[in-house]
Amino acid sequence: MAKTWKERSILPGFGLSMGYTVLYLSLIVLVPLSGIFFKTATASWEQFWRTVTDPRVIASYKLSFGASIGAALINTVFGFIVAWVLVRYRFPGKKIMDALVDLPFALPTAVAGIALTTIYSKNGWIGSLLEPHGIKIAFTPFGVMLALTFIGIPFVVRTLQPVIEELEKELEEAAVSLGAYRLRTFFKVILPPLLPALLTGFTLAFARAVGEYGSVVFISGNMPMKTEIAPLLIMTKLEQYDYAGATAIALVMLVFSFVMLLVINYLQWRTSRRMASA
Repeated sequence: MAKTWKERSILPGFGLSMGYTVLYLSLIVLVPLSGIFFKTATASWEQFWRTVTDPRVIASYKLSFGASIGAALINTVFGFIVAWVLVRYRFPGKKIMDALVDLPFALPTAVAGIALTTIYSKNGWIGSLLEPHGIKIAFTPFGVMLALTFIGIPFVVRTLQPVIEELEKELEEAAVSLGAYRLRTFFKVILPPLLPALLTGFTLAFARAVGEYGSVVFISGNMPMKTEIAPLLIMTKLEQYDYAGATAIALVMLVFSFVMLLVINYLQWRTSRRMASA
């Protein structure tokens, strides 16, 4: 019997589509990542261990991952507030504010780094106001976190917006009519359906921040053991033609990021499953 229109697949069948998928992911993702492992394998274990445990490298790992996690957490909290305001309220200039959220996507990261450095340096518009109070942003770890927050905010906002739009206001009104306070309504009615999206936004913001280079290299000051990020060390190794050392640092970042993303995705899966069974 001939297939009806609804039964026909718009795209090619599963076999052909799966073949294209595997080929595309292999060329774009798997082959480049496998190159990191193969190039690192050209160095001996002693050379690899000496490279990745160097105090300067460890300090860069702490700053890169610590600032990325901090920026992702900040974006999760304030990105939720921004998304909530853009969805639930009407006010003059709403479309302009909504468009500004995507600005970090379109703005070259180097331009963002220069702009942030100019504004938050001790002679900048904001930095000059903070300097008398002993608060320094540019050329400090706080500056690194600021840059990573800037480039990560769109991921959280755009992930949360469609989920907030689908929330039923009737549930919130019912909770209030039953005497629930605002905090109780938030934690019992609003937060549970948003939690998977929040975890997704956090994951995307963290993944974007951990490998960021352009916006950080200017505002960080690149001081070894203080404000030097791991991607900068990788670039330094490449400029010195130490390819095995560069890939060794990249390999540690890759493994750590993969494990962390795996844990976050597992938590997201558990949360979604718990909500589905509730």
